[in-house]
Amino acid sequence: MILFEYPFNERVRTLLRLESLFDRMMFFAGLNDARQHQVALSALFDLLDATERTDIKGSVLQDLERQRTVLSGLKDHPGVDTKTLSNMLAEIEKAAANLNAGGRTGQTLRDNEWLTSLRGRLIVPGGGTQVDMPSFHAWQNLPDAARQADLQRWILTLMPVHIGIAIVLRLLRDSDEPVQAVAPQGAYQQMLAGKTYQLLRVWVDESAGVFPEISANKYMVWIRYSSQQGDQRPQAVTQDIPFKMTLCAL
Repeated sequence: MILFEYPFNERVRTLLRLESLFDRMMFFAGLNDARQHQVALSALFDLLDATERTDIKGSVLQDLERQRTVLSGLKDHPGVDTKTLSNMLAEIEKAAANLNAGGRTGQTLRDNEWLTSLRGRLIVPGGGTQVDMPSFHAWQNLPDAARQADLQRWILTLMPVHIGIAIVLRLLRDSDEPVQAVAPQGAYQQMLAGKTYQLLRVWVDESAGVFPEISANKYMVWIRYSSQQGDQRPQAVTQDIPFKMTLCAL
């Protein structure tokens, strides 16, 4: 099954983008090739750009506090697994404390003059070559372990944000169970009856060879399935498409 996710608002859209950047950065930082480490650095700089424009730290803290309050109210609710609940509350409190302990997100990286100069160079197509920045070429020729140690040290400064985002998105994704649905002739609509959602998750069988084009607002969800072959433009399909979906809300 292939999973597609659609955010209902810009806040969740931003969290999903940051999650993707963290995943890319940490994946390539864990590999050994210098070219892969350049991809990790590019993702690191994209994260700095994204956290520069918005108060991600404050937004994540608000989400964590909101969920801590909601979950705390479930302590005496019958049928609640108290151990799981206590563990989740402890995880939230630890993540919030780590976020509060740091200053501005990524500030130590922004204060690093060498990273700042490299950040400016990598924006330019081909700007990371030895012609433009010999010091970066020298860094790329360090032993793999040395480059990885540098990357892990730089990534560590962003980990409180990464952990906070991971908790918020996990709670959001786990807020409801998937349901089976069918898109007759490739199209599906569902009225939302006035309930506010933050995220739509759609699973499609890989063998179907289709993907969903989604639009949604507070009133309804609209999904249209299309396929794309070779160099052709995507084409709407006309057969019934079975799929699973979850409407998530916190």
